[in-house]
Amino acid sequence: MKEVVLDTETTGLSVEDGHRIVEIGCLELNNLIPTKNIFHCYLNPERKVSESALKIHGYTDEFLSNKKKFVDIADEFLEFIKGKKIIIHNAEFDISHLNNELSIINKNNILMDNVVDTLEIARNKFPGSGISLDALCKRFRIDNSKREKHTALIDCELLSKVYINLIDQKEPVFQFQNVKENKNISEISFKNYSKIVIKPNKKEILEHKSFIKRELKKNFY
Repeated sequence: MKEVVLDTETTGLSVEDGHRIVEIGCLELNNLIPTKNIFHCYLNPERKVSESALKIHGYTDEFLSNKKKFVDIADEFLEFIKGKKIIIHNAEFDISHLNNELSIINKNNILMDNVVDTLEIARNKFPGSGISLDALCKRFRIDNSKREKHTALIDCELLSKVYINLIDQKEPVFQFQNVKENKNISEISFKNYSKIVIKPNKKEILEHKSFIKRELKKNFY
């Protein structure tokens, strides 16, 4: 199954205040494994970057002034995400900005039905704990040292690793064997573990007796 990990950077927090997207990053996963297929672009937001946003991502008005506008990349972007589940951390933020851009150019909105919000997964899984991307990287021991600033592709790379950790429900499988029946213990339910008896052979019994004698002599004589 193909999925897309997505992140955006913007000129500010709220679309109601006229803020726009300055960067889009997308990283494709195929059965949870990153492919070489990515989508990335910087955008001219046609407005100034707020001071608070500049501190977060560092993209200046001058840097963005000669970049493409959203209308120029919209079709390519929509084709990239078409038919794929979209993975976002704090999806409400990114989707509201993306849908604002799409509405400006009279394109259909992205439906939340096709979006997985890792912030919500983390909130349910770790109530009361830190659930920012940095906090989750720390929890799962994911190296985020490259994240000096918020950049879309780096955040996508980190989020892909966080996402895999968040949804991984597999428990380690014990590989012991039932000697008599030669079956993996994973085939036996936990309620039957107490019924498994592995008896020592004659050599092991003699070695054990010899060990006990040595220990008794060492400690009591």
